[in-house]
Amino acid sequence: MAEDLIDYELEDETPDDIEPIGGEPELYEHFRTVVDKGQAPVRIDKYLFERIVNASRNRIQTAADNGFVMANGKPVKSSYKVKPLDVLTVMMDRPRYENDIIPEDIPLDIVYEDDDLMVVNKPAGLVVHPGCGNYHGTLVNAIAWHLRDVPTYNPNDPQVGLVHRIDKDTSGLLVVAKTPDAKTSLGLQFYHKTTKREYNALVWGIVEQDEGTIVGNIGRNPRDRMQMAVMADPTQGKHAVTHYQVLERLGYVTLVKCVLETGRTHQIRVHMKYIGHTLFNDERYGGHEILKGTHFSKYKQFVNNCFEICPRQALHAKTLGFVHPRTGEEMFFTSELPEDMTCLLERWRTYISNRE
Repeated sequence: MAEDLIDYELEDETPDDIEPIGGEPELYEHFRTVVDKGQAPVRIDKYLFERIVNASRNRIQTAADNGFVMANGKPVKSSYKVKPLDVLTVMMDRPRYENDIIPEDIPLDIVYEDDDLMVVNKPAGLVVHPGCGNYHGTLVNAIAWHLRDVPTYNPNDPQVGLVHRIDKDTSGLLVVAKTPDAKTSLGLQFYHKTTKREYNALVWGIVEQDEGTIVGNIGRNPRDRMQMAVMADPTQGKHAVTHYQVLERLGYVTLVKCVLETGRTHQIRVHMKYIGHTLFNDERYGGHEILKGTHFSKYKQFVNNCFEICPRQALHAKTLGFVHPRTGEEMFFTSELPEDMTCLLERWRTYISNRE
């Protein structure tokens, strides 16, 4: 179940690239997910198409026809109907990446470390895990370098390493498992929603309610495969819950605390947009436009300056809590807002003060 926490994307392969299984070659896992408890029956090709980036439904069907799509460890056809808690995997007869993960000397901000795990504070702009177009210079490469002298740690072993992810342009805390037992324990804590994760986000508009809860299944946006969206059909997407609380109202923007009950791709970014409060400078979801405020040129210049100060979505994974997998101790870590978000908030405070 821990593997469900990192949804790898199926590589962009053409049907001609997929060879039949004949001869039973060694297979490599390219994607894994666990079906939610409340999922209604749906064809597996449709289910996977909504969850795997850069994979057409035709490619998924071809993979299934050749025995590469599995449910609970057994090959299934594309017409197979997924059931709650099914473990779905896409296997291929070649490794997911052309090269193994290579240790690279990239600076790490290590908040905590022991023999079982480490907590790191990721800066904005650093890709977490190798993927299409980003096979080097990632957080995983940096971790591999830091742990290069630890004999039990293999960066290419999926039983150790990152337990969860945050987006490239999101800053903040992540936990890394050094041992298989630690990853299993931490993975189960994330799966059963017993971890504590709080984010700070600056969003467009005045959030009227002091606090609230957003519930809405999240899936791949059918009109833009690079985006996620709240699904209108309750049988589609993955169940997602975000709790929010207003920390500070700053005229045309609001600083909020978001507490994740689930951990879906782009969850905070999608849920906040869903209630009409897109994250500030979130280019993928339209937050890089001036969504609230006046038409005066000075205001436009002010906002553009703010975009330059914080050139990414204003989102920071501020706190992380979990139970230590070996000692049973409750652990809680906090990361202060990075400089770009701190400066951004000061600019808005100054703007509001001068306006008043």
